[in-house]
Amino acid sequence: MNYAEYFTNRSTDEITRDLIGRPLTFNDGQEKLGGYIVEAEAYMGKLDRAAHSYGGHRSPANEGLYRTGGTIYIYAQRQYFFFDVACQEENEPQGVLVRAIDPGWGIDSMIKNRNGKSGVLITNGPAKMMQAFGIHDKNWNLHFLSDSPFTIDLADNHKRIAQEIIADKRVGINQSDPIWANKKLRYYVAGNPYVSDMKKRDYASNNGWT
Repeated sequence: MNYAEYFTNRSTDEITRDLIGRPLTFNDGQEKLGGYIVEAEAYMGKLDRAAHSYGGHRSPANEGLYRTGGTIYIYAQRQYFFFDVACQEENEPQGVLVRAIDPGWGIDSMIKNRNGKSGVLITNGPAKMMQAFGIHDKNWNLHFLSDSPFTIDLADNHKRIAQEIIADKRVGINQSDPIWANKKLRYYVAGNPYVSDMKKRDYASNNGWT
């Protein structure tokens, strides 16, 4: 299956859940960095009060969401950068935010990019993941995945299988709209230590993989 088909052939929340366990890698020109997606959030477009495209808002900053499914949407908050992929057809501005990966490739380089932070601190959050990749800009915003150094491996035999995938409310969403703030659109591997804010007491053996 190609990226265009994968990111448009079902609802965005279903796509987000299916991404759990798939390898996400970034080629920095020297080596492959990355790991297995363990946490991701769906953003459901114009009706979703938490989405950057809520109400049909469109600007150069969020244009990536309006491109066809499989387009990279990188946005910045202060000095931090976040990696999203647009879902659905062009002009249907939905997307998925990858929040965390369980490292599998280029771990030493990712630790260096994180200024020596190791263990779960390498990639247990969306901004940390981008820092681990050595990304400090929006250069790859609006590029299609296949035309970028990013790869999401869609081969099912390369996917890690979680013992349990949890659906929970998203992180840091404004509570002024309790309906959208509490929708269970964040998916993560139960007990995986790289999931943001996972408590040590909840760590699972084998990081929650089968």
